[in-house]
Amino acid sequence: MTSVTPMMAQYLEIKAEAPDALLFYRMGDFYELFFDDAVAAAAALDIALTKRGKHLGEDIAMCGVPVHSAENYLMTLIRKGFRVAVCEQLERPEEAKKRGSKSVVKRGIVRLVTPGTLTEDTLLEARANNWLAAFAEVRGQGALAWADISTGAFHVAPCPRVRLGPDLARLGAREVVLAEGSDAAAVVEELGAAATPLGASAFDSGSAETRLTRLFEVDTLAGFGAFDRAELGAMGALVEYVELTQRGRLPLLRPPRREAASELMAIDAATRRNLELVRGAAGGRDGSLLWAIDRTVTAGGARLLERRVSAPSAVVEVIRGRLDAVAWCVERDGEAGRARDLLRRVPDLDRALSRLSLDRGGPRDLAAIRGALEGAEALHAALHDTDLPLDIADLVGLEPLHDLLDRALVAEPPMLLRDGGVVAAGFDAELDEARRLRDEGRGVIAALQGQYVEATGIGSLKVKHNNVLGYFIETTAVHAAKMRADDRFIHRQTTANQVRFTTVELSELETKILNAGGLAQEIEARIFASLRAAVLEQADGLFAAARALAELDVAAALADLARGEGWCRPVIDSSRAFEVTAGRHPVVERALKRDGTPFVANDTALSASDGAAIRLLTGPNMAGKSTWLRQNALIAVLAQMGSFVPADAAHLGVVSQLFSRVGASDDLARGRSTFMVEMVETAAILNQADDRALVILDEIGRGTATYDGLSIAWATLEHLHDVNRCRALFATHYHEMTALASKLDGVENATVAVREWEGDVIFLHEVRAGAADRSYGVQVAKLAGLPEAVVARAREVLTALEEGEREGGGKAKAMIDDLPLFRAAPPPAPVPVKASAVEARLSEVLPDTLSPREALDLVYELKQMAGKAG
Repeated sequence: MTSVTPMMAQYLEIKAEAPDALLFYRMGDFYELFFDDAVAAAAALDIALTKRGKHLGEDIAMCGVPVHSAENYLMTLIRKGFRVAVCEQLERPEEAKKRGSKSVVKRGIVRLVTPGTLTEDTLLEARANNWLAAFAEVRGQGALAWADISTGAFHVAPCPRVRLGPDLARLGAREVVLAEGSDAAAVVEELGAAATPLGASAFDSGSAETRLTRLFEVDTLAGFGAFDRAELGAMGALVEYVELTQRGRLPLLRPPRREAASELMAIDAATRRNLELVRGAAGGRDGSLLWAIDRTVTAGGARLLERRVSAPSAVVEVIRGRLDAVAWCVERDGEAGRARDLLRRVPDLDRALSRLSLDRGGPRDLAAIRGALEGAEALHAALHDTDLPLDIADLVGLEPLHDLLDRALVAEPPMLLRDGGVVAAGFDAELDEARRLRDEGRGVIAALQGQYVEATGIGSLKVKHNNVLGYFIETTAVHAAKMRADDRFIHRQTTANQVRFTTVELSELETKILNAGGLAQEIEARIFASLRAAVLEQADGLFAAARALAELDVAAALADLARGEGWCRPVIDSSRAFEVTAGRHPVVERALKRDGTPFVANDTALSASDGAAIRLLTGPNMAGKSTWLRQNALIAVLAQMGSFVPADAAHLGVVSQLFSRVGASDDLARGRSTFMVEMVETAAILNQADDRALVILDEIGRGTATYDGLSIAWATLEHLHDVNRCRALFATHYHEMTALASKLDGVENATVAVREWEGDVIFLHEVRAGAADRSYGVQVAKLAGLPEAVVARAREVLTALEEGEREGGGKAKAMIDDLPLFRAAPPPAPVPVKASAVEARLSEVLPDTLSPREALDLVYELKQMAGKAG
């Protein structure tokens, strides 16, 4: 059996602290991984797997990544579902050697890297929050706490189990902390987040309150709100997990903000997916509502815009306040434009501040804070005399900190503190002197030599250096007696022709020159630490400034969008109105503009003072039914997030819940067919929608037999009308359902207009009152490119079915039985065609050999030949 080396013994001891994580074990300029960690990492990162010695008779698998590029590898591992424990060297190798030749450098885990605890810019999406959440349940009550440790945002809300999925979908949380054994893990993993178990004691509300008061340095949490036991448990567990992963270094978290469900438009996960609010069909931002409207120019503004799209307000006063700010920017184009120019130069204040709080910040984070403060002050100066309906007082008040950073830092600091050159010249006299000695040592020595020559009158006196004596003063033996008579000069050495001296001043200067580089680094590190402390001392003011900058950016960006796209300010109130004039789909319209195709706008009248208001929409596929349904849902989202909307006019009563069931796909992992997915989503709507909900339903029942589907769609519409009593848009191919408009007071028919021309269908994309008489499915199939034989056969079958349906009595089946068997006609044999004179002439031409003149002559020749043939 091979004995365990001291280094491997240390590795195994540290690995035991993080058994469920890959251990990045620092060895010089590399992070090394061993044993099973190495095997897993090598496969995930596609890097070489090697070996290093043996353990218990087996080869020790090993792989490694360079420290300077470790962040790229970390991102790959995190995206593939791994957790990584980063183990750093806690002392220099020289310090270890002092303890003995066999001593191992002290190492320790400094952080656990997990999906919800990322802070580095290279690991994060600048324009999106990275939420870490914790879910707690206490005596039947549930609560969700969530924080972004890269920005300091911290929230909590009541969250019964039924709301967990929708709330996590709204946040897009990357990681969720749960009590060990919680069956909520299935909900978390279904949404693609990492479920992280934590001991039940972490969720104890009593210890959580103590932990939180200590974190925020208060005697009671009452100043932040009234929290129930489940909310305290969720917040406490989240804070404990952050402390665990950051190894005691807590980020600057803002005081928790309690959110009430009634303050936000409720949108479930299926609706978010169907409407593509912040993620397109391919998974990225492209094609989403956020992609279509995002004109923010700061990272903080982009993150705020995404939060508002994900969680539109349901409070009339809040919505109107946001609209007021956008309207001001629309009307005051000049001031808003100048504000956007200033905002473009504002760095990411939140994330710089968070990195500094975790002691992972560098000189450029201090520079980012300086730049943000400079921008904030310039914006306040430009806007404080205006009637802008935003509170911009928080943009100022930190001038002393800005002045300190401005004086202390160079214009463009290096990435790393150890690179030096961070602190500006003139800020610290001791640092300036150290730099002068480090950079101008020869000049300093020459100046001292000149002083000695002048003092002694010995022109041949020289200050020299060698590896034995260091710096010394050298003169000829003729002048030795004069030098010895001066008490300042201390004899060092006599050679055949020279005598060498030193002075206390020269010895001290030599020491300073030799230590100047290290001293300059130490002084810069000390100044950096003091600047960091000064910044953290003003954290509350900096967070407030960051919030004000983000709100201004969002208002100005939405105004720029409204001006550029011709959007209008919606009227928002507490009624049940839903009136849109010439509404448009913001995403489709943007896509069409790239091709120069105009979007056909449509009106929507869906108001009801009491009871349901439902539009039953019929018409063929490809006519624009789904577009109209979705655009009205997106207009509601835009209005309630505080944006102008793509319409000529809009009057909307606040929508409490938004439900959309548009399109479906199999859920094979859970054994669900397309039809089952459709029914599950429909059931959720019918069981939850209230009278202020807006429901968008498209083609309910299409995944089963015709009469089954028609029955389900019919009953669903009646339930929406009689029980839910909501506002709804219901698209269907079941024309039989149009009869409900005469039976139910709140239902009206609408159709998408088309025209037929020579057997083809032309889509007008206009929504009108009335009902479609057929679906034009065969014509659409032809447009899609189905073989002509298939289209012709489909017409035969359709005619037989329609005739049998008209005759009744089961004749449809008989008509089908009497149809002759389908026989695809063989492709026609090619008919030989005699080449024309023009074709014959062209067959002789070799284009690559033609000169420009010959090509022009050929065109005239062919034109003449074609004229004769005509």
